[in-house]
Amino acid sequence: MGLALTRLTALALAASALTVHAAIIQVPANTALQASIDAAQPGDTLVLAQGSYQGNIIVNKPLTLQGPSDRQAVLVGEREGRTVWVQAENVQIRHITVSNSGLSLPDMDAGIFLDKPAHNALIEENDILDNLVGVYVWGPHDALVQGNIIVGNKELRLNERGNGVTLWNSPGSRILNNDISWGRDGIFSNTSRDNVFSHNRFTQLRYAVHYMYTNNSEISSNISIGNDIAYALMFSQFLTVRENISINSTHQGLMLNAAQQSTITDNIVDGAEKGVFLYNANFNKIHGNLIQNTQIGVHYTAGSEGNEITDNAFIQNQNQVKYVGTRYLEWSSQGRGNYWSDHSAFDLNGDGIGDTAYRPNGLIEQLVWRAPSARVLLNSPAVSIVRWAQTQFPAILPGGIMDSAPLMRAPENPVWERYKATHDPIH
Repeated sequence: MGLALTRLTALALAASALTVHAAIIQVPANTALQASIDAAQPGDTLVLAQGSYQGNIIVNKPLTLQGPSDRQAVLVGEREGRTVWVQAENVQIRHITVSNSGLSLPDMDAGIFLDKPAHNALIEENDILDNLVGVYVWGPHDALVQGNIIVGNKELRLNERGNGVTLWNSPGSRILNNDISWGRDGIFSNTSRDNVFSHNRFTQLRYAVHYMYTNNSEISSNISIGNDIAYALMFSQFLTVRENISINSTHQGLMLNAAQQSTITDNIVDGAEKGVFLYNANFNKIHGNLIQNTQIGVHYTAGSEGNEITDNAFIQNQNQVKYVGTRYLEWSSQGRGNYWSDHSAFDLNGDGIGDTAYRPNGLIEQLVWRAPSARVLLNSPAVSIVRWAQTQFPAILPGGIMDSAPLMRAPENPVWERYKATHDPIH
């Protein structure tokens, strides 16, 4: 107890000392910003004027760099290395334009680089433009990156670009309310935990959000427009993925590759090759999502087990489900399944549940998935006979997905009004 009190007293005295000595220092444009940083005391605020400042700067003490509200204090890097390199905790950077970092991926070049000691950093309401990586969060805990406009280098090919935000081993860090475009990935997280990525907007990217080995984290209320994949969740577990929007993804809206024991709820995917792709993804709860206007609503493969898939709406997808396997998988729980726009069923007792089960993959579908050239036979009389036989003799069905309690109406989605108000017209 005595040691704890001594530590708290020391922290309080240190905070008090910073407050007493903190000063507001005006730094005119076209002067040596690094010299002002070196001369400042911990806790000082450096106020930058409109105009240009030379990077590459190193911030190695707790300071605030504050620009004008129009973000016209422009910090221009040398096209090598890191335009701003933060090496101390409790650093705040706001209302500044940061540009022209180096372009070396192996050297981890970035507009703003938060090094391992940069705990509790605040990167807020900046324009971070024409850098390799916009903000690189490399190991500090509890960093906050919010309200920034991050635009990558448009001259580079996609695989040469960095990410809008790269995060590595930074527990407790949050990426909120940013507009991110023209990078490789919008946010790439690797080997981290307890992170929150929320209310960001992503365009002109490969993946909007890319998770690798990131656990106990949240992706919520983001919007992805026109990216290759919106939300790629890979080799991660105990995630909460809720109320996100994916519009016109080239390949996939939601991709779960070895994502385990996660909750995927109330998301909207409108337009994609595949709405949801599950590959070796196990024991996830996938509830309340709207998947529409895709080529394949759900592609379910590679031994995915134990997933609970209920109360979702699958609307106007060319193929609702692609599953090639012989097992029977039930997609209902406690008397509730999903809504399928192509399912013709009666509800004679009026309980909102269809009186007949929904089976998206029969013998013919299995054949077509295995041998795509068989599509030429789809309108033949023989195929019609096989389909009729399946309805009369369910025992000849080959296994596959079955929804024993299909919903007669699509469940309400809490994101729908926000989706209608914010997304670009696509139909």
